[in-house]
Amino acid sequence: MAGLAAAVKLADMGHEVRVYEGANHAGGRCRSFRDEQLKCSIDNGNHLVLSGNRAVQVYLQLTNAGDAFVMPGEAVFPFYDIQADESWNVRPGNGRSPWWLFSKKRGIPGVKFFEYFSAGKLNSAKPGQTVTDCVGGKGKLFERFWDPLTLAALNTPTDKASALLLKAVMKETFFRGAKYCRPMVAKKGLSEALVKPALTYLKSKGVKVSYKKRLTGLVRESGKVSALKFGKETVPVLGDKVILALPPNITSELVTEVNGPSEFHAIVNVHFKLAKKAEAFDDVPFLGLLGGAAHWLFVRDNIASVTVSAADELAEQPAAEIAKLIWADVATALGLDKTKAPANRVIKEKRATFSQTPGSLRKRPFQKGPDENLYLAGDWTQTYIPATIESAVRSGFFAAEAIKLDLAKKEKNG
Repeated sequence: MAGLAAAVKLADMGHEVRVYEGANHAGGRCRSFRDEQLKCSIDNGNHLVLSGNRAVQVYLQLTNAGDAFVMPGEAVFPFYDIQADESWNVRPGNGRSPWWLFSKKRGIPGVKFFEYFSAGKLNSAKPGQTVTDCVGGKGKLFERFWDPLTLAALNTPTDKASALLLKAVMKETFFRGAKYCRPMVAKKGLSEALVKPALTYLKSKGVKVSYKKRLTGLVRESGKVSALKFGKETVPVLGDKVILALPPNITSELVTEVNGPSEFHAIVNVHFKLAKKAEAFDDVPFLGLLGGAAHWLFVRDNIASVTVSAADELAEQPAAEIAKLIWADVATALGLDKTKAPANRVIKEKRATFSQTPGSLRKRPFQKGPDENLYLAGDWTQTYIPATIESAVRSGFFAAEAIKLDLAKKEKNG
C-alpha cells in the first residue's frame, strides 16, 4: 500500500512514474484472493479504516474509490463479552470532549467513574511510557476499551505498546468526535477497494507496473542510486528518484545505513465459510470480541473472518488447532453449533507489524533516504502513527512530498 500510495500521489503531481512489484499482485499483504478450499474470495487480513484516517480519504478520492467501503450512519463499535455473555455498543459523541464515555447508552458498562480519568493521563503521555503506564492494567475500562483498542491499532500488548502512538490514534479519531471515527469496511474486499482502483488510476496516467520484479540489489555511486538490480537484470535510474517500499529487514539489507525496527508481532486471521449469511451483521459488519481467543469478527455474506492481534504464541500452533479454538468464540457470538468448525482458512502473518514499543519508535527512519535520490516508504517508517493502512498510505504520500521538496530546492538553486 505504501508503494501504491506513493505512485498515485506522484502521478497526481504530474510526474512520470514506473512501479516495480516483487510479487505477482499489487497491494502487498493488503489484498484479496480466491481461496480454492472455500471456493470464494477472501481478504488476506481484516482491516478497519476510520473516517478520520485523512491519508486514506485522500487516497480514495484520488483513485475514485470512495464508494468501495461500507460505513454505518453513525460512529458505533459493537462488542460482545463471551465470558460474561454481555453485549454493548460504544458510540462516540459529536464533540471533542470524551463526555460520551460517561453515558450508559454510549460508553462501556461496568466502568467505575474514576477509571475515565485515564483518558486524560493518556492525553498527557510522554516518550518512554507504555499504554499501561498511562491507563493502568486493570478495571472494566481497560479490559473493554483500552486493551482491545491498543491491540487493534498497535498490534502490541498494552504493557509494551507506546502510549504516544495510541495517543496519536485517539487525537485523530475518538478525541475529535463521531465524525472522525466512523468505521469503514470494504464492501467486496481489500483488492476491490484499495488496489484495483489505484491500478486503474495509474494506468490512466500512463504508469507502467511490472510484476515479479523482486529487487535484489542497488548500484550506489557517488551518493546516488544509479541502478536497480532484479536478479540478472539491471535497470539504470541515474537522474531518477527512487522510492523503496519494502519491509524494514529487506530495506536494511539493501541499504545498510537504514537500521529500522527489528522486532515484530504476529497477526492471525481465520476465515470460516458459514452455511448461510449472518443476518445480525447487516448494519455494522464487525464485532469486537472479549473474554476469548478471538479479537475482532468481520462478516461479509456467508464468510465470518476473525482477527487475533499480537498473536505470537497462537501463530505457532497448527492451523487445525487454531481454527478449532477460534470457532468456539465465533459460534458463541453467532449462536451456532460449536462442536465442529466449518470449512476454513487460517492465515498467519508472523511479521505483521513491528513491535510498537517506546524504544522501537526511535528506529523509524524518515522518508528521505541516505542517498541523494533515495526515499523510503512503509508503515514502519516515521509517520507518527501506528503501523496501519493509514500509516502505509501516509508514508507513501510523505515520500512523494519529500521528492517534491527536493525538486523545488534544486530548481531554486539552479
